[in-house]
Amino acid sequence: MSSSSLLRSAWLRAAVLTAGGVGLALAAWMLPVNFGALPPALVQEAGENGDGVVAVGEEMLVREKLGPAQLVVQAAEVVGVDAADDLKAALERAALAQPELVPWGGWDPFLEPLVATAGEELADESTPVLKFFVTTRAREALAGFLNNSRSGAVRSILRLREIDRSVQLVPAGRPGGQVTDATLLLAALLYQGEHFSLDLSQEVRARTSQALANNDLGPIEPFLLDLLSLGKRLDWIQLTEFTQLAESVETVAEFAYLSRVAAEDLAVIYAAALVADSAESVAGYLIRYGRSGLADLKFALAAGQDAVQLLLVRQVPINREGGPTIRAVATLALLHPGVLLVFKYLGILLGAFLTYRGIDAFFAASIREGVLPRFSSGVLATLSAALIVIATEPFLLQAAPVSEFKISFAVPVLANVADGASVQPTSPTTSMDSSTILTIGFFLAIQVAMYLVCLLKIREIRRREVAPLVKLKLMENEENLFDGGLYIGIGGTALALVFQVLGLIEPNLLAAYSSNLFGITCVALVKIRQVRPYKCQLILESEKQLTRADIKSM
Repeated sequence: MSSSSLLRSAWLRAAVLTAGGVGLALAAWMLPVNFGALPPALVQEAGENGDGVVAVGEEMLVREKLGPAQLVVQAAEVVGVDAADDLKAALERAALAQPELVPWGGWDPFLEPLVATAGEELADESTPVLKFFVTTRAREALAGFLNNSRSGAVRSILRLREIDRSVQLVPAGRPGGQVTDATLLLAALLYQGEHFSLDLSQEVRARTSQALANNDLGPIEPFLLDLLSLGKRLDWIQLTEFTQLAESVETVAEFAYLSRVAAEDLAVIYAAALVADSAESVAGYLIRYGRSGLADLKFALAAGQDAVQLLLVRQVPINREGGPTIRAVATLALLHPGVLLVFKYLGILLGAFLTYRGIDAFFAASIREGVLPRFSSGVLATLSAALIVIATEPFLLQAAPVSEFKISFAVPVLANVADGASVQPTSPTTSMDSSTILTIGFFLAIQVAMYLVCLLKIREIRRREVAPLVKLKLMENEENLFDGGLYIGIGGTALALVFQVLGLIEPNLLAAYSSNLFGITCVALVKIRQVRPYKCQLILESEKQLTRADIKSM
């Protein structure tokens, strides 16, 4: 075979390796799976074949629960579901057919005492249930109705009206205690109608017993405050549907807190709880991820019921910056996310290795000698793959943003209290912003390039047709080049510190000192793995050459 044919074959092999490596790494990167996050394509795939959020509203209308259906309609309109208009029209028809159900959000036989006292106070729209409880006439009617209850827990809740000690609420028997009295009656009526979930009813019963034993509303007061907050925002059926989903008193507290801090999105939060059949998972997700979690929840609601359940079961955010994905393997990612994640990382690693071998093949075709040993290709591929994974996995090293819904407490610290500006709250963080990651990647790329330059220089000296002693002198002459990685590392550290002072990148010593660390690593690899063995070889060859010369001269 001619030399030109060999050269073309070598170039073709190099091109195939490089293109295959880049293609494999790109295909692995596009797999719809992330560490600690969900790609949007995976969420859409999960909800594609299931029912939409409108189906939940339709179910509520079939059960004549107009209040919950109204919140579902509002949520569907917010997230942009196409069938929201049809559900809204059906809700309007149901309201016209049974206008007496609208203020209460539906019908419940336990509402009879309130309906009898409401009279002309009934409105033609959904009305917060506590509005009907606060009047004297309504409270007297409810108390008379509930006093005939055979439930011991209901009678215990009614006995709380006689307690005269509390912290935040005005006791029911004192002037101004009408709201407390109404809230206690609301709790008793919910219990009487079996509208509490099993776990929630047990907790309410235990806290009631403790309050009665202490003759103090303290043990149950937080729950009453949360119930008061929800009763001022939800109608009767909306409230009863929620309390049946609430798994604990803590869930009620979280949901009441969200209803205050995210009142404009209460319909979305409520609809998500209905879709997921769990208020705890929705409240926990939103308190953990804040406004970004609320945006993710809206995205999942628009995709469908199964998408919401996937998001809340995984309890991870949606990676909106992930780029394009291969939708064809989304089903596999839903069934075996861990396996596909391993394939993704291995694909990126193998792709990087093949790319470096292709680069080495280009050098081999040009200068008749490879530049990268297979071990070095593996190390560089590992470093490059790690950098790609870190840069494309937003929640691998970077923690989720601080939630705006996180419940916080003020802790006193030593400060100049006379100067309010001197008190600046800080919170520890383990996350790295994108500018820091890019800075570290830039420094790593420079050192990789420096390592390749040193290898090329060693190969150049190795190919020279001169005596070993001359090669040894040439190697010693290149000491400054071989130490170049350290010089660049120190310069990079100084440059990063200057950029941080100027505010061009976020203050992070890791970004600055990573340059120095990469420089030390580069010089160590060059001198220990390349320069030292080759110098040792040259010394031995020179000694042999001198010995042969001495023997000939004798």
